[in-house]
Amino acid sequence: MTSSPSVGALLRTWRERRGISQLELAGRADSSSRHISFIENGRSRPSKDMVLRLADRLDVPVRDRNALLLAAGYAPHYAQTPLDDPSMGTLRQGLERLLTGYEPYPALVVDAAYDVVAANRGIAMLLDGLPAHLLTPPLNAMRITLHPEGLAPRIRNLTEWRGHLLAQMERQIALSRSAPLRALYEEVAGYPVAARPGDAGAGPEEAVPSIALPLVIEHDGHLLSFVSSIATFNTPMDVTVAELAIETLLPADPATVKYLRSLGP
Repeated sequence: MTSSPSVGALLRTWRERRGISQLELAGRADSSSRHISFIENGRSRPSKDMVLRLADRLDVPVRDRNALLLAAGYAPHYAQTPLDDPSMGTLRQGLERLLTGYEPYPALVVDAAYDVVAANRGIAMLLDGLPAHLLTPPLNAMRITLHPEGLAPRIRNLTEWRGHLLAQMERQIALSRSAPLRALYEEVAGYPVAARPGDAGAGPEEAVPSIALPLVIEHDGHLLSFVSSIATFNTPMDVTVAELAIETLLPADPATVKYLRSLGP
């Protein structure tokens, strides 16, 4: 039977992922490189406060901070409350108000695996006409976007947008080493990509501001351009909350604004 990694081994792995030395970590954690070395090689058992401090300085995801505590022999510090739990009612209502208030522009909330937790009518508008098998809960934002029967055929700059999404997932996998996220990445990266005119990017008549890579997508004969923004919660104390991300699609040109507003409430 394979034994679980020690807390020292896990901390060393996170330190090496971040590319910092024991001395640098010691300075960040108000400790000594000798003490960090002793923790990593198992000669010293860190206190619960030290585990949490090191995890904070190493920017370890909340879920993995609990794993560090368990490896050190302590109880998890962060709860993992289902989003449908009554105690999450205020959070759910707040997210719903935020999404509704952003209409007619698209906005959604996803979890760590890109499963859609909530979405507004702007997102529903973009998904109109997709096959039922892609819209069966749990909806997955990456799968819906990149699947050849999903939004992919409607995205005019699919090559660029696909590359952006896959690079985003790669960064998250490097940070979290999540097996489910890796499996999702391998699935969507393997989808066939059909070549189409204009796929390399927007044409002259479709110019958008160069502040960020736009999502250029067709809807009902209209060409819409959006810039994506992602927000997370500050200093979350619950695994579920820590892994939520709110994505808003900001219109990137006046024509997109005019069209969305013309759709009415």
